Order: sequence, then structure tokens, then C-alpha cells
Amino acid sequence: MENFQATKPIYMQLADRINHKIVRNELRAGEKLKSVREMAIESGVNPNTVQRTYSELERMNIVETKRGQGTFVTTNEAKLISLREELKNDHISRFIEQMTEMGFSKKEMVNGLQEYIIGEDE
Repeated sequence: MENFQATKPIYMQLADRINHKIVRNELRAGEKLKSVREMAIESGVNPNTVQRTYSELERMNIVETKRGQGTFVTTNEAKLISLREELKNDHISRFIEQMTEMGFSKKEMVNGLQEYIIGEDE
């Protein structure tokens, strides 16, 4: 059973989770996704919600449904690279937005990131 936020539709949250698994290589190009029923039980949501998630991912060309076989991660490498870049940019954008709201300058953000990354390497 997964936890969901009330601020975003569940089907989009499921899509985000699948996209993150793809970017992290937990789901690889050409790999079959769980059936709608399996995913619904695992996530604790209605099968119609999972079907909507898969339809949305298919519309985005991230997955392909093969009649009678199931839903598979796309094998289109350019699309997978694009997805990775899109997620990276979304996270950076949210980070900058939140830091700006707290009053940090871009220079402070860059310096803070550099210090953090250097600290992580030690």
C-alpha cells in the first residue's frame, strides 16, 4: 500500500513513480510493467486508476501497450534520455523556486550546492 498526496491526482503520482523507476534503471527499456490488476493491488488503488496511469504514460510515449501481452517500457532511447533530462530539470526548477522563496540568491544557491557536493565526496 503506497502513500499519496492529496494535492495531485493519484494516477499522476503513480506515473511519476514509474518514471522515476525508469530513470533509476529499476525498470529498463523493453521491460514489462506489472499488470493493471497487480499494480492496483500493490498500490492500493482502483484498477481504473492504474489503467489511466498506463494510458497517460502511453500518451507520453514512455510505455507501449502490446495487445494481449501487456505494457512495456519504451525501447526508444531518445525518449528515455529526454525523460531523464525532464525529471532533472523539474527537480532543479523546484529547488530554485523554493530557495528563492526563502530569500537565497542564485550565487548562494550555487555556493551551497558546491559546498554540499564537496562535503559529500569527502
